[in-house]
Amino acid sequence: MRAKLSVVMPTLNAEAGLARSLPALAEGLEAGLIRELVISDGGSEDATGQIAEAAGAVLVTGAASRGGQLRRGVSVARGEWLLMLHADTVLPQGWPEVVKAHIAQGQGAAAFRLSFDSRGLAPVIVAGWANLRSKVFGLPYGDQGLLLSRSDYDAAGGYPDVPLMEDVALARALGRRITLLPAAVTTSADRYRRDGWLRRGGRNLWLLLRYLGGARPEDLARRY
Repeated sequence: MRAKLSVVMPTLNAEAGLARSLPALAEGLEAGLIRELVISDGGSEDATGQIAEAAGAVLVTGAASRGGQLRRGVSVARGEWLLMLHADTVLPQGWPEVVKAHIAQGQGAAAFRLSFDSRGLAPVIVAGWANLRSKVFGLPYGDQGLLLSRSDYDAAGGYPDVPLMEDVALARALGRRITLLPAAVTTSADRYRRDGWLRRGGRNLWLLLRYLGGARPEDLARRY
């Protein structure tokens, strides 16, 4: 029986993130879960392409637009299930069993809980809000990893080709059918450390509210 899961990862100058995230995928290969890794690159000028090829990934290239990159990546994926994963997000130890259990139960789309590679109260608060937003409103962001069947993805219309909020757009198209998995990924806190936790968190919330209020993703991307 062929492995069921295609991992789709959008990248742009992501060599540092790939060095952290790719080793965690080995568990999925050993468990016979991952059919392929698809890396959809938006024109990296670092070693992203070489790392992808060395990892045996299917490499897709095109314009830099996270929604468009994910859409292109999914278009070549062959798995019955898809895991959308950012390059700077690391899957937790034991993740294949969590994913297998969810697939076996046939519960629709799911996302991991969020944590950051940073200690302190601010990371806990920001991650706590992200997990609450995901559970109550069914709006996980892409850095939490999105797991869904190919049939659900197609029925929702897939990712729109937009530079920002592609994850929210797909989540809304799926409806409140997104389960929060009992495991947490660890994502990079670099942007928060650079911009400040309060400032970055507040900006992200404002962008979400503007998008839900009808603002164009292209306009929001310039603020992001």
